[in-house]
Amino acid sequence: MPRRTVLIALATTAALGLAGCGGGTLEAGKNLDPDKLTIYSAQHENLTEAWAKKFQEESGIKVQIRYGSDSSMGSQIVQEGSKSPADVFLTENSPAMTTVQRAGLLAPVDASTIAQVGSGYAPSSKDWVGIAARSTVLVYNPSKISQAELPKSIMDLQDPKWAGKWGAAAGGADFQAIVSAILATQGEAKTAAWLKGLKDGAKVYQNNIAVMKAVNAGQVPVGIMYHYYWYRDQALTKAGSANTKLLYFRNQDPGAFVSISGGAVLKSSKHAANAQKFLAFITGKEGQTMLATSDAKEYAVGNGVASDKALEPLDSLQAPKVDPYTLNGPKVIELMTAAGIL
Repeated sequence: MPRRTVLIALATTAALGLAGCGGGTLEAGKNLDPDKLTIYSAQHENLTEAWAKKFQEESGIKVQIRYGSDSSMGSQIVQEGSKSPADVFLTENSPAMTTVQRAGLLAPVDASTIAQVGSGYAPSSKDWVGIAARSTVLVYNPSKISQAELPKSIMDLQDPKWAGKWGAAAGGADFQAIVSAILATQGEAKTAAWLKGLKDGAKVYQNNIAVMKAVNAGQVPVGIMYHYYWYRDQALTKAGSANTKLLYFRNQDPGAFVSISGGAVLKSSKHAANAQKFLAFITGKEGQTMLATSDAKEYAVGNGVASDKALEPLDSLQAPKVDPYTLNGPKVIELMTAAGIL
């Protein structure tokens, strides 16, 4: 990994202690209890908390959680190496998980747990397993752009005619995962060209919610984000999405990428058997039903568990077939840094 990329990754580690929002009753303080199952989580705090509480209640296994972002958690684990106190790692997107895996720090997930999720929701390596999924979408404002004018592919947005007309949260882990799918499906040269188009033409916002609100307010006609932000807002006040609709690119377009949230057991875990039990629980029928009926609005990936009925059916999205193990997070950071985005 280039030295600059390493420095960027390590720099995010410094923000780890500030990344979690707090408030969870199982949230670990400064000093971790070595007798408890320790979860490093970049997943939604409400969902992680609910899973952990139910698992603790049913198994009698005591749990503690340390929260952070995908990038900071992944960097933290790599920095800690074999001395990491983490037993379980949960991510929002797969590139951070792949970074930890490539450092040789993950233990294989039990085959019975892998079997609980649908085909394609675990990497070929079987060193981690999918626990949820989210789809890339184009959010647009029909009062600012007609359906006929919408891009046919996410790759179209690099065209100069889109300059100043689209938004993205380019600095976030969510968007970096989307870029990793472009890299995996289009190759390095086309990804670099697309990133140049982003740098020259996109309006960059702090996060996905800000992108959605900007489109809703008519600041830009379209934006790239994940589906669940829109559905969560629609289920509440619609304050940030009332004036918008979603376009699913489909047709195996890189803009139809479905990002997999991952769960893994650390090779250095002192509670490996219990860590495997936790992964089995959250990928099983009860854990996945908790996901599907929560306010997360993410897709369930467990066999036989239906996602929230409000969502576009997962099997209709025609996402590109990408082995999560091939998503190259460090290379994405390198390319985005070279393009002047990070």
